[in-house]
Amino acid sequence: MKIEAESGRGSGGFSSEDGLLYWLEEIARGGTMSNASDRAVKWIRWIARIWGGVVVMSVLLVVIGYAWDWVTAGEADPYAVEDYPLIEELAPLFGLLSAVGLAIAWRWEGLGGTIAFVSSLAMLSVLLIHWPITEDFPRYLVAPYGVWLIITIPGILFLVTWWRSRERTVPQRGA
Repeated sequence: MKIEAESGRGSGGFSSEDGLLYWLEEIARGGTMSNASDRAVKWIRWIARIWGGVVVMSVLLVVIGYAWDWVTAGEADPYAVEDYPLIEELAPLFGLLSAVGLAIAWRWEGLGGTIAFVSSLAMLSVLLIHWPITEDFPRYLVAPYGVWLIITIPGILFLVTWWRSRERTVPQRGA
């Protein structure tokens, strides 16, 4: 691993010295910015993966619950109010699409992060149209806008990781 060879560490993983403090020490010692940048990208990537994994697992639990109700009761939500507007189904569908994007981002950060972020923006537009933030502001601070924020942040972090990783790669010319 390039970072281990240049820094003289052979731990192979994260240690207690990783993070912002290590990044500042590396720059103060005259180390290259790329070493510190590599560490920052790794931290951002793992924060996005863990956070995105929690979001994906939560959405998966909800989908499994609806599927179970569909199998046992014959409908996805037996307690749902009839004849409610279709726009109320759009925000959860965009949330599901964002979770799919976060799952894809584990392998392809740019593609998955873009799917998650664009879906989150579409969900925000539905939320702002159907549930204006000016109505009952304290209640809407947590839900549904809080849920939107929890789903959106890992997508942004995946895009940041993809962008910073892309900047360091140098295209190789013909062999």
